[in-house]
Amino acid sequence: MSHKIGLHPFHSHLQYRSNKKKTEMKAKRLSKAQQLSLTTLPQAIIETILCLLPTAEAARTSILSREWRYKWTTIPKLVFSQSTFKKSIEAGPLIWSDWVQISDLERARRYKDMRCELFYAIHQVLLLRQGPIHEFTLLMSADRTCFELDQILLHLSRNHTIKKLTLTLYHSDPYGLPLSVFSLHHLTDLCLEYCAINHKPIFNGFGSLTSLTLNQVIDEEEFVGDEYPFMEPSNMELFKCLPMIEHLTTSGYLIMSLVQASIPEELPASLIHLKCCTIEDMCFVDAYGLPFLADLIKCSPNLEKIKLEINADCCIETKGDKLEEHSVNLEEYSYVWLEHLNELEIRNICNYKSELEFVKFILARSPNLKKVILVTWMDDKNEEFEMLKILLRVPRASPVEISVESKF
Repeated sequence: MSHKIGLHPFHSHLQYRSNKKKTEMKAKRLSKAQQLSLTTLPQAIIETILCLLPTAEAARTSILSREWRYKWTTIPKLVFSQSTFKKSIEAGPLIWSDWVQISDLERARRYKDMRCELFYAIHQVLLLRQGPIHEFTLLMSADRTCFELDQILLHLSRNHTIKKLTLTLYHSDPYGLPLSVFSLHHLTDLCLEYCAINHKPIFNGFGSLTSLTLNQVIDEEEFVGDEYPFMEPSNMELFKCLPMIEHLTTSGYLIMSLVQASIPEELPASLIHLKCCTIEDMCFVDAYGLPFLADLIKCSPNLEKIKLEINADCCIETKGDKLEEHSVNLEEYSYVWLEHLNELEIRNICNYKSELEFVKFILARSPNLKKVILVTWMDDKNEEFEMLKILLRVPRASPVEISVESKF
């Protein structure tokens, strides 16, 4: 007679624990091996990996092991954002729908707490630095009372070779740039958004700058009226300070600041290195946009791409008589030849005469143009089709592909 002997439940439990322990030990060995493989990577590769993380996340790698404790302190790129500190403000997220429901006093308290935590973190990071800083990015709401930022920018200008600086400081009462920003002569990339220049800096220019983004940057010394600030025409000299610029991004509002008269003075320098020009909130029917754009193109013979985003409100609010009043005779620029231009993109085009005349001008003066993208503000397909037919009939210097599509 045969008998089947089964395992006692207790023995089954021991076997399960033994298998679980082996699995955990194997996972630990694998984790340790992975950690070891990361640690043995060249420092330059580790820095590249850590640079892909926000600075707060990169700093948290210090808890991985003793070897990793200070690795993050040598990364050359620092990124700080106000959004990182939202969770520390227990009263709620910093979004407009919530802000309007609380008192001004409570709103001010929350903003002060957030700002204190943010700047404390920045100072701590700068204190622990063990290497140079080449890139610095700050995204926050900063007004004219934000003196802590003055000290940080001064420290960076004196102790580090900053090559890329991004300041996005959205606030209705904008932060004024300190003089120390204009002493960063090694800058190759500069992005300024929502800030003010409240003095006239004296400097020799950014000789190494290849990329410039200016959005909602105002000059407080020349404020005229209640809506738009204006710079003196002499501030067109700005372009003399950018001999190596390759990528320029600006807005129609800043163009209004640069151009005080209805016809702008000529740009004081040839932008021979400029390859890509982007203008946001562009307006073809005011006294500033098209004259400035035509002059900019004339001075930029090596342009490869032009991207314009038209301010739709400007088009809608402009009356018919204003369209002719501010028109520019592009035939005066018939000698301009854009040999390197290969792409033109215009968004929110409204099918105004001045817009179409500009597109025709580009088509006729660009022998290597490959693509024209027009995103219309029209919901009438027939009107879009008529615009495309007009453009297909005009003289073209190259067999360019024209794409017309609706935003709706």
